[in-house]
Amino acid sequence: MDKFDQAIIQALKKDARQSISNIAEQVNLSRSSVTARIKNLEQKKIIRGYQVLLSESQKTAVSAYFEIKNVSVCCEDLMAIFNQMPEVVTCHGITGEMDLLMFVKAPSMQRLHEIREFIDSHDGIAKIKTHVVMSEWINNRGH
Repeated sequence: MDKFDQAIIQALKKDARQSISNIAEQVNLSRSSVTARIKNLEQKKIIRGYQVLLSESQKTAVSAYFEIKNVSVCCEDLMAIFNQMPEVVTCHGITGEMDLLMFVKAPSMQRLHEIREFIDSHDGIAKIKTHVVMSEWINNRGH
């Protein structure tokens, strides 16, 4: 990736719906060059897609963070189980009393409860704490 690719990505981060002409003007390249570069970035999976981000108040789904303490020392053993659930967005190993911090997006509170119960019923889980997301104040994803 060169400076032009990076500039194109920055322009798309600001507004992925802006015209190719507008991006070309910002990065001082021709429209055809910008189009080719974007296509190349997409093919190389550097740009993996575009998304619509709704405010929390517009979502019918529910999000939550699970703090998880596992029984064994190796958190990696649990990843095969967590990977079976498409609702699991991220899972990070963390320091402190708990071992893992998982972010989950479920279509309903009922499904969130089912996921939590499934995780809690696993022999490798010692403790699980749930933090339901009530509102989102800052979201700097992709920047």
